[in-house]
Amino acid sequence: MQNKGLIKLFALLFGLVSIYQLSYTFITNKVEKEAALFAASRISESEDNYVSKREELEASYLDSIGNNPILGYTTYSEAKKKELNKGLDLKGGINVTLQISVKDILKGLANNTKNPVFNKALADADSASKSSDDTYIELFFEAFDKIKGDTKLASPDIFANKGLSDEINFQMSDDEVKPIIRRKIDESVVSAFEVLRERIDGFGVTQPNIQREGNSGRILVELPGARDIARAQDLLSSTAQLEFWETYKQSNPSFSTFLIQANEKLKEIVKVDKPEQVKEESELDSLLSDVSADSLEMASQVNPLYELLIPANPGTHAMFRAAIKDTATIGSYLRMPEIRRLLPADIQFTKFVWERPATEDTEVIDLYALKSNREGVPRISGDVVSDARADFDQFGKPAVSMTMNAKGAKEWEKLTGDAYNNQTGIAIVLDNKVYTAPGVSSGPISGGRSEITGNFTVNETKDISNVLRAGKLPASAEIIQSEIVGPSLGQEAIDSGFMSFAIAMCIVLLWMIFYYGKAGAFADIALLLNILLIFGVLTSLNAVLTLPGIAGIVLTIGMSVDANVLIFERIKEELAKGKGKSQAVADGFGNALSSILDANITTGLTAIILFIFGSGPIKGFATTLLIGIITSLFTAIFITRLLVDWYIDGKGRTLEFTTSITKGLFQNLDIDFLVKRKIAYVLSSILVVVGIISLFFGPGLQQGVDFIGGRSYTVRFEKAVNPSEIASELNTVFGSGTNVKTFGEANQIKITTPYKVDVEGIEVDTEIQDKLYNTLQKYLPDGLSKEEFTVGSSDKSIGILQSVKVGPTIADDIKNNAFLAILGSLAVVFLYILFRFRRWQFSLGAVVAVFHDVMIVLGVFSILGKIMPFNMEIDQAFIAAILTVIGYSLNDTVVVFDRIREIIAERGWKGGDNINSAINSTLGRTLNTSLTTLVVLLAIFIFGGESLRGFMFAMIVGVVVGTYSSVFIATPVMYDALSKKITKDRASN
Repeated sequence: MQNKGLIKLFALLFGLVSIYQLSYTFITNKVEKEAALFAASRISESEDNYVSKREELEASYLDSIGNNPILGYTTYSEAKKKELNKGLDLKGGINVTLQISVKDILKGLANNTKNPVFNKALADADSASKSSDDTYIELFFEAFDKIKGDTKLASPDIFANKGLSDEINFQMSDDEVKPIIRRKIDESVVSAFEVLRERIDGFGVTQPNIQREGNSGRILVELPGARDIARAQDLLSSTAQLEFWETYKQSNPSFSTFLIQANEKLKEIVKVDKPEQVKEESELDSLLSDVSADSLEMASQVNPLYELLIPANPGTHAMFRAAIKDTATIGSYLRMPEIRRLLPADIQFTKFVWERPATEDTEVIDLYALKSNREGVPRISGDVVSDARADFDQFGKPAVSMTMNAKGAKEWEKLTGDAYNNQTGIAIVLDNKVYTAPGVSSGPISGGRSEITGNFTVNETKDISNVLRAGKLPASAEIIQSEIVGPSLGQEAIDSGFMSFAIAMCIVLLWMIFYYGKAGAFADIALLLNILLIFGVLTSLNAVLTLPGIAGIVLTIGMSVDANVLIFERIKEELAKGKGKSQAVADGFGNALSSILDANITTGLTAIILFIFGSGPIKGFATTLLIGIITSLFTAIFITRLLVDWYIDGKGRTLEFTTSITKGLFQNLDIDFLVKRKIAYVLSSILVVVGIISLFFGPGLQQGVDFIGGRSYTVRFEKAVNPSEIASELNTVFGSGTNVKTFGEANQIKITTPYKVDVEGIEVDTEIQDKLYNTLQKYLPDGLSKEEFTVGSSDKSIGILQSVKVGPTIADDIKNNAFLAILGSLAVVFLYILFRFRRWQFSLGAVVAVFHDVMIVLGVFSILGKIMPFNMEIDQAFIAAILTVIGYSLNDTVVVFDRIREIIAERGWKGGDNINSAINSTLGRTLNTSLTTLVVLLAIFIFGGESLRGFMFAMIVGVVVGTYSSVFIATPVMYDALSKKITKDRASN
């Protein structure tokens, strides 16, 4: 081998750089363990909320030593930025996909026009978006074109308005307006992206990730390590719509008149059941009893509004009070057109807004009546705020202080002056909730300084000031997909993932020595270097390590072994021809190179497709697989060669590529595989047909929430539970369609429900968690609170460990991407093999074999889906497994085809005899590699954790079937497609 010195230098530098990069991870792990021990020594488990107190103390400890030098070249703060990124499934946290509402942006650009054509086009686009992959803006343009008649996009009451007058005029055609609107929408999405990025920077998690997803208006946000999930969700979905309104006085008689008339009108519209008497008296009951004794003496009647509204406390600027549980009903009443028409002329534009609940235990909140106008525009908007920061009020309670720009200061002085003169309050409204509504006691306030007070925590004031500084989102942002992983589940994933990794490594290392002796030990050294390089490259690229990523690394071990097996088997063949050791080694490496490259390139192509179409952890799998392919090629071809050459160049040293036990295995085989192809065709046809029948007429595939939408929750209990019993109870609560199955141990279940799958918003997530907590409470330990039950609340092992939410729109996108990924991989494979082997018959054989393998894996999952004691849902991980099976099957097939091409080039076809000879010569490598890979996959299947079992089972079935198909399907199909050529060749010999 030429340039050995350069390769040695490169390997040394590559290794040292990898160790250097990984040193940051070791440093942060060491310091964080010390911080955890420090916190544990200071705060006893007997203290209330000891987990959160320890977390705060750990954070404080790490802040205090963050800039202290470590080993003379870094600090903890610096090392934290350069450590190996761990994904959500290993670290816990939240991953969400936000959909920026293009509809809201369009309405804003059109100044909330009442134009019927415009609004009908929006409604049609809403309907079309549920079943179309096109972007919302294109669906809107398409709907508008169908119904526009003489109406133009450049109409004065649509886009040719004052706000867009610099770019759009009345004379412009629709085709001229469309690109301007597309650009404006893209600018708004970019603005939303920047606003979210600024908010996330202030949230306080390390290594957050935020990225746009093409032109879809979607933004992916990952917050690994985030513990306060509710806070993170509020931060991401809040539009930060800050408004300042003047309130009406409680004594305004017009509201009494309105209330009486509205109550009477509602008696005609709605049916209200008389509430039952409540025995236990809480704060809410006490208030309601006061109302019942009111001088109106209406308690004995059925009164839709009087039953629900409570007089506001005197001295406040609220108009009424109500129980939180009744706010939705009251709101729906007050929004009814027939009720709004009853408002007297002096208050006809009143805006009713609820108070923000002070705590989770709050039962009653205030309802404010705000002075509005025909357009519903506030006196002052949040865009006048130039700065905001977390502060403390005059009583030492957390508050948010704000500074306004010159325009805002002027408006603020006028607003506070009006409030002072009218003896009214100023409601500070953020995202349609009143945070505070103080009065003005000393005249107009100049200077533009204001303050938001309330029952805040320090974190809440930080978040509010953070979103105000970052600015408001240009449109609402709905969470259409989310994955939340509790920290305890993340730690379990790390433990199980690395256990499977260690076991697989040990098995492979021992097997190579057992089978190849000293040569196997050299391959092991190269393999260990390969693992070091993979982790080094991952860290250098700032890539994210996920649990499927660990599986990808373990699979890379099998592929690295495959390359060494190919090389050693070729060397053994060269030695059998009587060549000297040096020449045999040189020829063995040279002859194996083509097969190694072809096999790795085909697997790499499927990994690239997986990377393009996958998301989250699946991208992590593809990333490690791609890195592993490159490093495996380097270590197998160059490092193993260096070690083997070094050893055989030494005086008196001999190197055998076998051991006394394995010597002679799989040599001199003479099996006529082609004669047996008809039996194989019949067997495979039966398997495929049975699978198809099961898929279309039998149980079918169990589609996960990735493909059908919905929410799933992994819940753990102290003791074993009966999933059928829980399913029956939950179906009563959520309606039919809720599925419950054991997930791993008998005390752990996976709940999947389509309940309110079409409804977005954090409120629905909270509602479902409340229903789960209330329904499952009898199975939970006594005293377990809802907060402790909820995902991410602490390092616990009871309650919700993981939740996944997928909206129906994104579920369709995931399903379409999966379909495209499989079709794309088949097309790429066909073209690559056609390019390499120059005959379409080789491509046909490979694609038929891959199709055969995929159909059998799908059939197995369809037949055994409800029988196996682990999750076998079809999700993104399953698609990753299918694509990996495609890559692995091609790996085997390409090696066989490569040997066929080589032997045919030397000896001709000879009626297929030389095809049999080629298969026999590769059989040792095929079985050796397949068995090694199977052992690796079994190690992950057994020890890698419940979430990987279905994924690994698909790959185990795929490896077995792929090994079989490369010999009994791919090659025979190629042979039959070439039969005329082979027959002609036989006649000429």
